[in-house]
Amino acid sequence: MSLLQQLRDESDFDQLPNDIPISATIADIEEKRGFIDYFKFAIEVKTRGGSKYLIYRRYREFLSLHQILDSKYTPEDSEKHGPNTCILPSLPGKVFIGNKKEIAESRIPELNVYMKRLLSLPTWFLLDEDLRIFFYQTDQDSQHQPQALRRLRPQTRKVKTVKPKMDLFSSPRAEAMFDFRGNGKAELNLKRGEVIFLLRRVNTDWLEGTANNQTGIFPQSFVKIIKPLPESDSEGEVGALTYSCLRCLLLTPSGVDTRDVCVQEDITIQPTYSDLLCHMRQVFQEDDIALNYRDPEGDLIRILDDEDVQLMIKESRRRDGKVKRPVNQYPWEVHVTRASDLSVYNTEG
Repeated sequence: MSLLQQLRDESDFDQLPNDIPISATIADIEEKRGFIDYFKFAIEVKTRGGSKYLIYRRYREFLSLHQILDSKYTPEDSEKHGPNTCILPSLPGKVFIGNKKEIAESRIPELNVYMKRLLSLPTWFLLDEDLRIFFYQTDQDSQHQPQALRRLRPQTRKVKTVKPKMDLFSSPRAEAMFDFRGNGKAELNLKRGEVIFLLRRVNTDWLEGTANNQTGIFPQSFVKIIKPLPESDSEGEVGALTYSCLRCLLLTPSGVDTRDVCVQEDITIQPTYSDLLCHMRQVFQEDDIALNYRDPEGDLIRILDDEDVQLMIKESRRRDGKVKRPVNQYPWEVHVTRASDLSVYNTEG
């Protein structure tokens, strides 16, 4: 008799393997900034064997799990239950409009209730493969460094702290030589002549610093270093965020608007078509756009799906040695056009 059948017959909790999740609680939310910005839920999972670990899941992963479980176990007739059916708890629905952080925060209580009820279903249900995969700690989960875990911290008495005085003139700093307008929350706006206090080196071409009570990253080529960072900070911190630069060009009848956009992604990451389209809409503040790349002959090729994105990246890597780029810049460029403008394409045979 299989373990699944044995548990279904006896409903004996003690027979469950030690690695089966029995409870899960959201510890915090964490923002991920890249080709598309979103929030993940940091979840503390407890197993029957007593171990605890953290996993990180998006709402779309909750939704995918729920749809899979619903197709497996929800009875066609709610009044007639079979041996392989059960009533699943309700999952909070999609929200299409609003502040992403506020939406994620508001979902925490509902998702906690959802997970509690899900893991309280009959013991045989807890052996479902898709359920176990969802709560399984992947290598990426185990290597991730949590940011805060606010909801796991015990309440403590507020203690007044005294900030040590800082000698600003002994701090690593730079002077802005040109104006710089950031393309996202991660980038620091600069005005010519203002002083930026340096925090760390992100990579060969980008620094992180503070100016006018704002912190962000900026290209080193826009500033003059007055006092350099210590060598330990110049080589980048262990576990520091990875930033890469993507060149994108908006082609309009009046000319070409070129942007070098910083994204919090490794340069080896291949974005999805939908994420790339969403990001370009944010960069250029245009909705009715099409994404393109140039083939070896210089003609524009429209991107329509993930396979086209993959083809664009393969084509660019073949020509990578012919074009000199910064080490943190993607070898491919995105050419953005109006979706309705077909005159930009070479239609000659």
